[in-house]
This record gives sequence, structure tokens and C-alpha cells, in this order.
Amino acid sequence: MEQFHSGVLKIDNETALNQIITTLKKQTFEILRKRGLVIAISGGIDSSLTAALAIRSLGPDRVTALSLPERDSNPDNTRLGKLLANHLGIRLLEENIDPVLDAFGCYKRRDEAIKRIFPEYDSSYKLKIVLSQTLMKTGGLNIYSLVIRDPDGQYQSCRLPRRELLEIVAATNHKQRTRTQFTYYHADRLGYAVAGTPNRLEYDQGFFVKGGDGLADVKPIAHLYKTQVYSLARHLKLPQEILAQKPTTDTYSLEQTQEEFYFSLPYEKLDLILWALNHDIQPLVVSKVMGFKVEQIQNFYSDIRQKRRMTEYLHRKALLIEPIHEIVS
Repeated sequence: MEQFHSGVLKIDNETALNQIITTLKKQTFEILRKRGLVIAISGGIDSSLTAALAIRSLGPDRVTALSLPERDSNPDNTRLGKLLANHLGIRLLEENIDPVLDAFGCYKRRDEAIKRIFPEYDSSYKLKIVLSQTLMKTGGLNIYSLVIRDPDGQYQSCRLPRRELLEIVAATNHKQRTRTQFTYYHADRLGYAVAGTPNRLEYDQGFFVKGGDGLADVKPIAHLYKTQVYSLARHLKLPQEILAQKPTTDTYSLEQTQEEFYFSLPYEKLDLILWALNHDIQPLVVSKVMGFKVEQIQNFYSDIRQKRRMTEYLHRKALLIEPIHEIVS
């Protein structure tokens, strides 16, 4: 059994960088047979690092970045995307996806579900969905609440019934799928491949939309824990403002961290717990190193396993009735 300590996620940045550069170049040119990479950037750390790695691998002339805002997007994210593109010296194309989302009924369907809970809700309100923070205390099922803020700044919160939760999430998933549609449009017209941006924590725990941000031709940082993503980003000297950003979902109009919406813990702690589980470290050992109770570590282990079970289908290819010969490079 491997030893567990607070530094287990430390990597040799230059070695990790060289491995990604060599592999990504081969994947793009030899396996996928494409001329370059398209990346949808959000101003967040994952897409920023992915873009930087693509440039190191292929050169700036073979990388195109996309900014794909909509009405609920934080304007700061668009600004940070432009900052990143200028810093890296790559092309940045902007497509506002509001018209497509309106045509899909994204906002209308979402708002209909919200109004069954808060009849007074209208477009002047802001909203987000938050995860119950009882996991550290009791474990058990994840419970979601809807939070709204009226124009006067007053907040209301209500536990989300399953029907409304599923309808709101289904409607907002249009955002991720629409962004992917635009990303593949530009990839197709350029003869490029699409680079996805999930880190290991997101990939492992199913924090992506099938057919949306989960869809890509290559995922250069899916093997890296979020802690390692930040380490590589600092090594590549990405803009300090991007390095200082908290991981957010940028899906709802109220600011929302990934911790609030899905993970229940800051990435620095959850990365260590995920590593420990992956390496069969006993909860007692983890609790001593991290300062949690043994029962809390057991709850976190259970939650990780549960998310894996619940989101396993997201990783699956389409199921076939009979096996069919597949092309293997």
C-alpha cells in the first residue's frame, strides 16, 4: 500500500508537460488526422490550461479558441477569455448562443419549472441550484435546493422536488450541448479536432453533460487532478487573474461554485480524498492526515463511489444489439 501524505499530488511539471505535448501532437496529427485543435474557453483554469497545452503541442497557428456566452454568463468570464487569448497569442472567436437557446426553449422550460415553486419568479430574478452540505455530518443522499434573488436583493430558498430538479437541469443542459455544437462547427470547417477540458475530478465524478462538455475528440487534462492543473498552469505562467479564479459552473445567473453545486468539498481536499480512495488508503489514515473524522472520510468515499455509479452511463458508448467490427488505429 502506498504512503498517504499531503504532498502525494505533487508532480514534476516539466515531465508532465513534455508527456502531454508529445502525446497530444501524436493524437491530433497521426491518430485523429486533423490540422489543429478548437477549444471552448470560459476564463476558467481548465480551459485556459488546455489552450496553453494545445499551443505548446501544435503552435498558436493551429489552435482556435471560442468564447460562447449567453445571458446568464458572468461577463468576467468573457473578459478573462479575451485576456487569455491575448496572453497566448491565439485566435478567439465569439458566438453568443442566446438565439439558439431561445429556439430550444431553454429559458422558457427552466422558468416554467421554477414558477411551480416560486410563482413570483420572473426574468428580473437571479437563481442557482445548491447541494445540501450535510454530507460531512451525516452522509446520505444528496439534496438540492433552488435559491432565487429578487431585484431588491432578497433571497429565498426551497428544497427542489425531483421533477423540478430534473426539468431545470435538463433545460440548462442545452447550454453545454449548444456550445459543443458551435465548437464542432468550427472544428469541421477548419479541419480541426475538438479538445475537451475536464480534469480528473470532473471526469471521474461525471461532472459533465453527455453530448455537451463531455463530448470531445481528445481530453488532454483528464488524467490530472485539479491540484495538478493549477500546478501546471502556474508553471506555464498563465495570467494571475485566471490562476486566482474559484472554480465555478457559470450555468446559472447567481454566482455558484462547483463545491456548492456538485462536489461538497473544495477541490484541494477532494483531490486528496479521491487519490486516497484510488490507492486503497484506509479512512483512518486519511482522517489523521487531513483532520477529518473517520466517519466523514467514509462518507466522502461513499459519495465518490455513488457518483461513479450514477454517472457511469455518461462514459458509455451507444449500446448495440450485436457487436460490430470497430476501426482500431
